[in-house]
Parts: sequence; C-alpha cells; structure tokens
Amino acid sequence: MEAKERIDRLTDQLKEAGYRYYVLDDPTMEDYEYDRLYRELEELESAHPELARADSPTKRVGGEVLSQFEKVTHPVPLMSLQDVFSMEELNDFLEKTIAAEGSVEFSVEPKIDGLSVALEYVDGKFVRGATRGDGTVGEDVTENLKTIRSIPMTLTGAPARLIVRGEVFMPKKSFEKLNQRQEELGKPLFANPRNAAAGSLRQLDPKIAAKRGLDIYVFNVQLADGVEFTGHTQSLEYLKNLKFKVIPHKKLSKVSEIDAEVLSINENREKLICDIDGAVIKVDDLSQRERLGNTAKFPKWAAAYKYPPEIKPTVVEDIVVQVGRTGVLTPKAVVRPVRLAGTTVTNATLHNQDFIRERDIRIGDTVLIRKAGEIIPEILEVDLSKRPEGTAAYHLPDRCPVCGAPVEQDEDGAFLRCTGAECPAQLSRNIAHFVSRDAMDIDGLGAAIVDALIEKGLIKSPADIYYLTLDDVKSLWKAGSTAAKKLLAAIEASKAQDVSRLIYALGIRQVGAKTGKVLASAFRNLDGLMAASVEELTEVPDVGAVTAENIYQWFRQEQSAHMVERLRQAGVNFESKRVITDARFAGKTFVLTGALSKFTREEATEKIELLGGKASGSVSKKTSFVVVGENAGSKERKARELGIPILTEDEFLEMMQ
Repeated sequence: MEAKERIDRLTDQLKEAGYRYYVLDDPTMEDYEYDRLYRELEELESAHPELARADSPTKRVGGEVLSQFEKVTHPVPLMSLQDVFSMEELNDFLEKTIAAEGSVEFSVEPKIDGLSVALEYVDGKFVRGATRGDGTVGEDVTENLKTIRSIPMTLTGAPARLIVRGEVFMPKKSFEKLNQRQEELGKPLFANPRNAAAGSLRQLDPKIAAKRGLDIYVFNVQLADGVEFTGHTQSLEYLKNLKFKVIPHKKLSKVSEIDAEVLSINENREKLICDIDGAVIKVDDLSQRERLGNTAKFPKWAAAYKYPPEIKPTVVEDIVVQVGRTGVLTPKAVVRPVRLAGTTVTNATLHNQDFIRERDIRIGDTVLIRKAGEIIPEILEVDLSKRPEGTAAYHLPDRCPVCGAPVEQDEDGAFLRCTGAECPAQLSRNIAHFVSRDAMDIDGLGAAIVDALIEKGLIKSPADIYYLTLDDVKSLWKAGSTAAKKLLAAIEASKAQDVSRLIYALGIRQVGAKTGKVLASAFRNLDGLMAASVEELTEVPDVGAVTAENIYQWFRQEQSAHMVERLRQAGVNFESKRVITDARFAGKTFVLTGALSKFTREEATEKIELLGGKASGSVSKKTSFVVVGENAGSKERKARELGIPILTEDEFLEMMQ
C-alpha cells in the first residue's frame, strides 16, 4: 500500500475512533490499538510530511508558546442570560413568555459550569476559536481548543461559514487527576473544575492545555451561511449530524413539565461527566425569539435557573496528616459520614495550618460542609454553639508523621514540608529524580521498575540503587538476567558522573541542574560543599540566602548524612571533573532557540559553561546572545525587539573555536 493511501486510511480510522470515544462515549477501539495506529501514522507523516492531512489527529497539539492572546471581535455577540434563583422566579419568566406568545415550546438543558467559547469553521475547516470575553470581544485560544478531542477539526457537509457556541469544561475525572498531581507536587489545589478549565484554556503553551483533559458541549448555532432553522432543537440536531458533542436537551411546553425537568437535572447532576450550576430554559421557536427580543444585557426568551449549593452539618471525628510525594504535609478532617451532592462524604480537605486556624477547626466540632465545585468536600464554618468542652486548637506536627524528620515551611509560608532525604512517602519521587537524565542519568530505571523495587523492599533510599545485585533485579523482567545485567551496568557507569550531577540528584530544594554545576565549580567536591557555611554558600554566584540555608540544613539532617555516607561507600564520585578551559564567555548569557542541526542543546550548553558562560531558557535585557536554529519563533522576535545580537549556528561555532 502506498504511503498516501495508508496515511489517509489511518487518519480516517483514528478520526472515527476518536469521535466514537470522545463524542458518543461509545468506544470501538482498544486504547492499545489506537496508540499503535497513532504511532504508525506519526512515523508515516514524519517520513512523508507533504502527505500529512490538516485534519490528522496528530496535528491537534502544536504551535509555539505564545507571549499573549490576540483579541477577537465576535461577528455575532455571545450574550449572557438572566439568572433566576427560585421556582417562583422561573415560573414568572415562563408565564410571561407564554402570555406574550400563546403556545410556546421550551428547550431545557443543564447549565455547564465552564467557559463559553465560539468555534468558527470556513469551508468545513476549524479556523479559529475564541473565549466569550465581554460578549463582544474575546481572546483567540485556537491552539488550545485544538487539543480538545471532541471538537472536530473538519466538517462534512458544512456551510461555507459556520460559527457555533459551546461551553468548555473539565470533566470530573480530569479534575480529580489534576488536583492529585497538584497535591503530589506540593502545589495549591484548584478550587473547582470551572477555574481549572478556565486556567487550562488560557495557557500560553498548548502542550500544557493538552494535558488537562478538557472537553466541550456545543449548545448554539451563532452563524450558518445559507442554512435556515425554524427551531433551536432543529439546529442542535444539525450540529449533532456534523459530529459535534451537543448539550443534552429536552423540548417541553407545560410549566409543570419544565419545573419537573429542572428539578430532575439537579437530582441527577452527580451522574453527569461534568459540573453544572443550574439549568437553562430557552424558547425553542426562533421566530418567537425574534419577536420577544432582548434587553440591553439579556435575551428575553431565555433564563438560567441557578441551583443553591447543598450544605449539611457533620462532626469532625479526627484530623489526620498525609505526606505527599513532594513531602508536603496535608491535613484532612475525618468526618461523620454524610450524604452530599449524591455521594457519601467521610473526609474533607483542610489545606494547611492557616486554613485550620482561620476557621478554628477542632476535633469534636460540628461543622457545615459542602462540596466545593461539586467535587471537593470543604468545611465552611464551625457551629461554636455545639463545641464540646475541653477541645483544643489543632496544630500540624513539627516532625514528619511518616519518617520523623523535621518539617519546614515553604517560602510563602502556606505549606509544611518534610525534610527527610530518605522519607518513605517521597521515595518514589526522590528516586525518579535521582536517576533522571540531568541527574545521575541511569537508563533503564523507569517508574515501573522503581515501583517494583520499592514494593519488594529492595530500595529504601536512592543510595540503595548502588547495592542492588543481579539476583535482586533479574526477576523484574521477562528477559531475566540480560536486562538485569544491562541495568546494573548503567548503575555502575553512573558512579563516575560529575559531582555536579550528584548535587542536583540529591534533591535539595531550589538546587537545580544549573545550581549544581555552579556549586561543583565553587567547591570542587561534595565534602567541600558539605563543610561550607551559609555565608560561604551565599558568596557563590546565583546562590541566594534561602537556597544557601536549604543546602546548609539539608546536609545536617541525619537521613541526609546516612544517604551521603552510603553513596561514598558505594564508590560514587564526589569530585568535580569540569574544567573551564578559558573564560572567553565569562559574564555572557546565551539563549538557544529553534531546531538546532549542528549540535544538541545539551552539547551547546556544556560548551558555553566550560568557557565560563551561562545558558538561559528565556530572553531578557541581560541576554548577551541568542543562537537561532530553524523555526526559532518568539524568542528570536523578542531578541530583535530588545536589540540583542542574534547568532546562526555557524557564527556560534566560530565563536567557540
């Protein structure tokens, strides 16, 4: 089969599979098979880029990182809706509308709690997507919208120009995964799916947006050249036939039926894949809409019924502290089981010490609880009238509940973090960091192997890697001893790495790969670094007071001393091998951008540093030179704006000779 024929077949096959999975929720292809075919398509498109189709699923995540979003004026304004907060207000809206028009049919839909956008298609191709903004002017977020799998990139049978409106949201499962990652990284949790969706859609880097698992429901035709509709429901069916993911809806005429449907949506909201905050009631007939008209702010033919949040009392039976993979201590309230928003709640996040202190939450307290964003159980306030006698204010421990090491506050004071170098709660993350490419660079120690070694009790500290035997590891692979010998060889080879890598691998807070190189150059060996005072550390370029204190305290922890000694006994190199050949680049900062063909980014960075210079990832007034390859993009543009010298690869090589 010719390459073009195979590319076309794979593109169509994967598009259909994606539509069945992301829009219809009716998968017809196993994940493994999809991934296999996707990989084949990627390889074919790489070998034959001229044959790649614009609607290829591989094109969804692309584009360079933006410096800002461009403004977009909506051809048809994206109006907001008037809110009603009681059944009385809703029925008043319905009765007035019926009185004005006589017989009226309404479309009733869940009100998705997300971010409204407009999608524009020209000749069946998705050309632009923009946020609602103020309804008249929004922001161009096309590249981020392309990452949403339920948005079709091409349409069959579409008019010359089509603009549809939809609501971007973060599914509940995606939100849970995102906050889990935030917690593991010791970062603040997102308050609710809407905030998470809005923040994700406004990421300047589309690759970040692509990881957030966003989705969309389409709910209106804004413009359709040459296509006439008599009703809203008819237009939604039209969009459904074009393979859009259309909002669930019902067409009803009786006030009692509409009231019942609004209540039913609320009662069944936990079954939905996303968060909602109400129901939308719209006149279905488009001619009736035109006669009813609009106010200065809202259409007179629609209303949004807002559901009140469900709040219930419960009792705090205990407060427990969990230690995340980054060492952050997170308190949780264990509460008396209570049914809330469709699920039984048994615990609630307490975030940090400030949260506990501000609300004065104590064990034994009766509290009011709700689900923030319908997902995360949250304590709103304490019923002080029901506080038992003898309760005491709660304080987070000053030592890690897992390993007993001292805890310390983050720079912003929001979180407490375990300082233990060998803390079991952080072991998987610490080892992953230790063996990573910029650290000790141990090939073959992937996450699955590390987890297996931990589960078997073979490693309890990064230092234990160097004490593994052939018998320890050969059972981890079907290949047996062959793969095991290869891994042990990689471990043995890593012992010779420069001490700068080891310093970075230790995982000291605020000590990155670049700082590791700076410290290695300043002290020449690990023993010199360990003996350095805070004052001596702050004298090192690019090492501030906070970083110096982190380094000093880290080496004085019992767990740290134990791990360093085991590394020494294992024969890991503690000396710096880096020698600055000359200082011609001293005080110079280089930025590398674009696709480099004559050397890798790592090779160039190494050479710059050996000549006394510094490599940076961003362009600023302090940048000395910008080295550009193909498709350099925004960094080259910024360099030109700032008047910074731009070097080709050949010019850069000439400077180093």
